[in-house]
Amino acid sequence: MLEVKKKDNESFESLIRRFTKKTIQSGKILQAKKVRFYHKPEGELAQKRRAIRKNQINKKREYLRKIGKLDEFIGPGGKKSALKKKR
Repeated sequence: MLEVKKKDNESFESLIRRFTKKTIQSGKILQAKKVRFYHKPEGELAQKRRAIRKNQINKKREYLRKIGKLDEFIGPGGKKSALKKKR
C-alpha cells in the first residue's frame, strides 16, 4: 500500500501529483488493468464448437440468400447487413 504524507507548505495539488507519480511508478495501476481485462483462454473443445456453429450460420445465411429470402447490403460504416425480403 502506498502512503504519501503532506510536507510543510505543500499544496494539495502537489500532494496529489506526488501520489499519482508514486502510484504509476509502483506498477499497481498496470497490474490492476491486467487483472481487470484478463480473458481466460477458451478450451480447445469450445473453440471447435464455436467454429462449427459459425460455419452452420454462414451456410444457412448463404442458402437463404440464394433462394431469395435474404438480401445483403453494405450499410453505413461499411458493414454488411442482412434484411429479410417482404412478401
